[in-house]
Amino acid sequence: MAEKLFDVTVIGGGPGGYVAAIRAAQLGMKVGIIERDKLGGICLNWGCIPSKALLKSAELFNSFKKAEEFGFSYKDLTFDFGKIIKRSRDVADRISKGVEYLMKKNKIEVVSGTARLTGKNAIEVTNDGKVVDTVKTKYTILATGGRPRSIPGATIDRKKIITSTEAMTLPEVPKSLLVIGGGAIGIEFAYFYNTFGTKVTIIEMLASVLPKEDREITKLLESSLKKQGIEILTNAKVESVVVGNDVRLKVSTKEGTTDVKGDIALMAVGVQGNVENLGLEAVGVKVEKGAIVVDKFGKTTVDGIYAIGDVSGAPWLAHAASQQGVVAVEHLAGKSIRSFDRSNIPSCTYCQPQVASVGMTEEAAVASGHKIKVGRFPYRPLGKAMAIGATEGTVKLIFDEKYGELLGAHILGTEATELIAELVLARALETTNEEIHRTMHAHPTLSEAIMEAAGDAFGHAIHL
Repeated sequence: MAEKLFDVTVIGGGPGGYVAAIRAAQLGMKVGIIERDKLGGICLNWGCIPSKALLKSAELFNSFKKAEEFGFSYKDLTFDFGKIIKRSRDVADRISKGVEYLMKKNKIEVVSGTARLTGKNAIEVTNDGKVVDTVKTKYTILATGGRPRSIPGATIDRKKIITSTEAMTLPEVPKSLLVIGGGAIGIEFAYFYNTFGTKVTIIEMLASVLPKEDREITKLLESSLKKQGIEILTNAKVESVVVGNDVRLKVSTKEGTTDVKGDIALMAVGVQGNVENLGLEAVGVKVEKGAIVVDKFGKTTVDGIYAIGDVSGAPWLAHAASQQGVVAVEHLAGKSIRSFDRSNIPSCTYCQPQVASVGMTEEAAVASGHKIKVGRFPYRPLGKAMAIGATEGTVKLIFDEKYGELLGAHILGTEATELIAELVLARALETTNEEIHRTMHAHPTLSEAIMEAAGDAFGHAIHL
């Protein structure tokens, strides 16, 4: 067994790890990536990509229900749940193979197995408990991802109490589903299964189903989800869990204690990093509250070892992990001193209507001492929204009153997750209210709502 030698070794082939590996290869380094499962990680194989394929099926099914509005008719609209699931798996497989191709294209050596640090510059790779490879490396990037958290008293058995992984491959549509926890994962699966006839109840401990989003926007979302038939309990704490033929929860709310039951329960209370069994303690990599401690470049407490993505803590987002990977590699290569900007990370929830945001909520802006101007523009007056039959939604922009700086942007509605990119760029370039409002937006488009919301903040909107 020959020892492998790399300039950079990436442990974990998810959206943080494989992007970091490619960037290192582009900079002329000899790169290895160690992955114990499929390249692409949870995101590409069991998260971001296949879940969006499922959500597109739900969106299309809902569109068929409105077909008569567009001049179409049909008899006995049905769906094949097995084919819906299969399509999402096919999409995930194609994406994973695409990452394999990128590794070959960039001459990155893929090492299969489970990695463990045996020294500052040494890694051991095992399969089934047997050492299959040893690696010497100048730099190591830890990108081992995360896994679902649970709550006290609830054991994830992957049959009655499931994670998002099992939710993507259920053999049939359950009659009822309890979603423990809101957030993007909980809301997306609630929307998906509700669309296909499941009675869905969301139980969220905090005041909003999307606790990190702007309160005004989440109230509008909650109203929409309730109209779709989803039951929502907020400020609700799960006191006990009983699993039998079904799942029964005792839930305490401000109004008292109530019992809820469902065929299965989806655990969606957050993510914890995969920090165990990596040899971190032996080499001195510091871990706090289940996350590897890193600086603004991804450096750990040990020189030459970096950590990115879920394993380094919130936000647990694929695009954040990818950006962290690029920052880490460029830093270790001495090519850039640009740090990872945690203040400008877009957040997206892909239910319908979609939710997307970047920057401060209104509540956070006020709490931080800003005097603010808030602009809003609903989808309803937009010609494009009316033309495509998607008039539910609004754009909300928050500006600093004195300088016109864009502090935060929040969108509810169709294609919100696409529209948010303009506002992420606007914040990165420190664009002002006037510059957004005076920038010509094509007509008819949904993006006109951004222009109009910027105008509304200072009383200049045209179509309100």
